[in-house]
Amino acid sequence: MALFANDRAVEREAMIRRQLIARGIDEARIIDAFRAIPREEFIGREYRALAYGDHPLPIEAEQTISQPYIVALMIEAAEIKPGDQVLEVGAGSGYAAAVIGQIAAHVVAIERQAELVPIARERMNRLGIRNVEIVEGDGSLGWPAKAPFDAILAAASGSHVPQPLLDQLAPGGRLVMPVGEARSIQELVKTTRHADGTLTRDTLGAVRFVPLIGQEGWSDAGR
Repeated sequence: MALFANDRAVEREAMIRRQLIARGIDEARIIDAFRAIPREEFIGREYRALAYGDHPLPIEAEQTISQPYIVALMIEAAEIKPGDQVLEVGAGSGYAAAVIGQIAAHVVAIERQAELVPIARERMNRLGIRNVEIVEGDGSLGWPAKAPFDAILAAASGSHVPQPLLDQLAPGGRLVMPVGEARSIQELVKTTRHADGTLTRDTLGAVRFVPLIGQEGWSDAGR
């Protein structure tokens, strides 16, 4: 059941049908999660008419909210399921964390831009989303206090997968993030930690994300 039934529900349903299902993302719990969360509540009023377009949009602090399909692709790749503890690196507007929270037991969404943290928290409160925790910090270092995580999703690209994030994966955990040059085309990579501690890596395709800034990412000066 949708959290909000409003005049954009028809647009939201069309987005799900054209951008997700038509591209092969048809898992019921993912579709239901997107149906429950109003994307227009996570962007400024000046962009609400574009809320269900097949593209990213500007948000506060000169950041962006990701294209819906990319959010869905990462959730699908991370195999998020009920009961999971999830870390999202790059909370941004809070939209992806809110969607993930419709599936997972608990989500920690870390954001380095201080301006975005109270905004995202207010949105969670207003929408009655109680299992998503927005925290401020260096996402490249993860959030050890709540580790280990069954799934980690990074909405920013690094030159490599940060070791602290790998260390915070539970046995059987999945980490999905873009890897490649900053401000260029990257590869979406999935790393799985097996029960014996070994890691396997799969490449999921080309993407383009903002750089991951932090101790284990790019520096502000060098991005």
